[in-house]
Amino acid sequence: MKRFLSGDEALAEGVRLARPQVISAYPITPQTVVVERLSEMVEDGSLAAEYVHVESEHSALSCAIGASATGARTFTATSSQGLLYMAECLTYASGGRFPIVMMNANRATALPWNIYGDQRDSLSLLDHGWIQVYAENNQEALDLALMAYAVAEDPAVRTPVMVNLDGFALTHTYETVDVPTPEQADAFLPPYDGAGNSFDFENPVSIGFSAGPDYDRYFKYWEHRDMLEAVPRAIKEAEARFAEVFGRRYSGMIECVACDDADVVLVTLGSVAGLVRGVVERLRAQGVRAGMLRIRYLRPMPSVLVATALAGAKAVGVLEKDVSFGAEGTVYTNVNSALQQAGARVPTYNFIGGLGGDDISEAQVEGMFRALAQAADGTLDLPHVSFLGIDSPADAVSEGGR
Repeated sequence: MKRFLSGDEALAEGVRLARPQVISAYPITPQTVVVERLSEMVEDGSLAAEYVHVESEHSALSCAIGASATGARTFTATSSQGLLYMAECLTYASGGRFPIVMMNANRATALPWNIYGDQRDSLSLLDHGWIQVYAENNQEALDLALMAYAVAEDPAVRTPVMVNLDGFALTHTYETVDVPTPEQADAFLPPYDGAGNSFDFENPVSIGFSAGPDYDRYFKYWEHRDMLEAVPRAIKEAEARFAEVFGRRYSGMIECVACDDADVVLVTLGSVAGLVRGVVERLRAQGVRAGMLRIRYLRPMPSVLVATALAGAKAVGVLEKDVSFGAEGTVYTNVNSALQQAGARVPTYNFIGGLGGDDISEAQVEGMFRALAQAADGTLDLPHVSFLGIDSPADAVSEGGR
């Protein structure tokens, strides 16, 4: 059924179809609409779940951990300072291998106080053991709500998933979305079987244990190994089943647009990919060999896929709504690491924009591509890290000013 939904509403519809048994909710802008819609679904009977309105984000994830430990399918949602507040609990969820699905509405972090969207909240927590995936549009947000459970609950994965939506750019923007039927969703996602990692009086297991140095290293090794080996397989299998049931296909951990013969490639994360996609199409029509690489899953990091896609480019730009203060953009660091591991000698440049919800314009995107082309042919000394709208040569580069 086609419906006109915001990103928050689309995500909530996907969660409803996944049939979580426990929802722990604490509202924070711009995530609030998700838990509001879910509360309405529980109230009207279209979703059979225990809806727990907790007193904080820390409690929201703590509640989800406890519910998952009983074998229940669980969901929660947060944003920005709320995500940072629950940071202590993130490692409990991942270390305990609880397959929780959490939506994060990407939003700037304080100070200054700001409710608009950038990605500093989730990117600052990449090291906490969660699978992280970033939606481009509202249809993908709904679909990821279902696929996230399929991946998280895979017996070889058993790892929580953070589904990230750009605040306001997606959460409060309306699009036409295809909402599957409950029968379709049930055909794709079976009920959760928590056997082996939940409280069981007949077959007791230890949950939330301590481990000294002799054993702790093994748990961390297994957590890392399964992220690298089991998660990519689970994503591939979930997307194949999803295509069979719903007819919509996704590209895996990355998406490549015209990368095969591209001289200049822009790496993106999240909703800005839609803007970059349009610029790539226009530049291609003008004879510019431009391409886009969209990273869908940033954890586990698809290093080999990224390096393979970028290896033939003459210059690569990484556009991100984030900065690791005193260093560079976090996505940029990860892309450079992937290229270094593969031995790919490709010049890379970091464009930081969209901070605090600042607009990234079509002209800026085109300027980035043209700046990359000039850097590749040696006619522009492009700094490796620059801020759009402040000190980036991409703001000044245009077709008429080359």
